[in-house]
Amino acid sequence: MPETIEAEVIEIDGVVPPKPSETEEEARSSAGNAAGGMRGAVLNFDRRWWPLWVVLGVLAVALLATVGVVVGVFYLFFALIRGILRGLFGGLSGGGASAGTLRRG
Repeated sequence: MPETIEAEVIEIDGVVPPKPSETEEEARSSAGNAAGGMRGAVLNFDRRWWPLWVVLGVLAVALLATVGVVVGVFYLFFALIRGILRGLFGGLSGGGASAGTLRRG
């Protein structure tokens, strides 16, 4: 791996560059503590990204609706099967509401 050569820029085309406000160590420590520095701050999203958030929101609602419909179909299917099985085998057990009720009129 090649070695990195570090050099300080003294002058470019006769213009002295501005001195950095913080050293590399301060920059590294502040980068690691970025979440702590944001505590209590209001996060504003860039306005250019609103179409993406709208599309993602629509996709999320569509996914939730699809999952709800699938769960509803499974519930109806199992309720139908349970009703058919109760109708077929419920009378054989001798129990149930229909076996002991008599109509008086």
